[in-house]
Amino acid sequence: MSEPVLYDVEDGVATLTLNRPDNRNALTGDMSNAIIDAVDRAEEDPDVRALVITGTEGTFCAGGDVNSMMEMMSGAAELHEAVQRIQHNTHRAIMRVAQFHLPTIAKVDGVAYGAGANLAIATDVPLASTDASISFGFRQVGLAVDSGTSYLLPRIVGENKAKELVFTGELLSAEDAGEEGIFNHVYDADEFDAQADELVESIASGPTVALRTSKQAISQGLNMSLKDALDNEAALQAQVFATQDHEEGATAFMEGRSPDFQGE
Repeated sequence: MSEPVLYDVEDGVATLTLNRPDNRNALTGDMSNAIIDAVDRAEEDPDVRALVITGTEGTFCAGGDVNSMMEMMSGAAELHEAVQRIQHNTHRAIMRVAQFHLPTIAKVDGVAYGAGANLAIATDVPLASTDASISFGFRQVGLAVDSGTSYLLPRIVGENKAKELVFTGELLSAEDAGEEGIFNHVYDADEFDAQADELVESIASGPTVALRTSKQAISQGLNMSLKDALDNEAALQAQVFATQDHEEGATAFMEGRSPDFQGE
């Protein structure tokens, strides 16, 4: 049996590839655990400067594996215990991606549905090809939202639009999702990998400590007053001033050249 998640590191970019093409990369407990393991592996690798999540064979992720869920439900003594067990690993995987300390990018080609849609928008920079589509259509299987929809989606599109997308289960084209801010960029399918990888490279070649700290500050700032956010930024910035990349950036600026950041 092939690995449910492929892992590769090249030029500072760790790539997690969802690898169940026969099931449109639907999430199972094993795949969710493999995602967590891969993110842990990336976090422990000092050479990693950014994390990319993508899928095999023109599909990102079709959500939870319905067959797997039905099997777990049929063998459960208590309904609520079965539901908790089904959601546990998926929720852990999405939380692990959302909390990764370095920049994260989703490359969405094909469908991102339900939990798969949330896996995409749990990253910092979701990208899509014109062949992509996305839906938070839990209603299609008679379920309420889960896997982080209630937290992630309203922060991107606003409360009312999030409710509409959930109530209708609309399958959005990549272009329509991009207009709603769900995807940062939508690239032509024929040029998707090249254009997405160019953006990934520009992020991965940046000052790693500064970007990591900026990510932390933005996440924390969402739940702070302006004064607290300013104080927090000042405290965090003091740490970044000591990095080699800051010295290189300042020197390059004074010399009128492009900086060569090493991630330190």
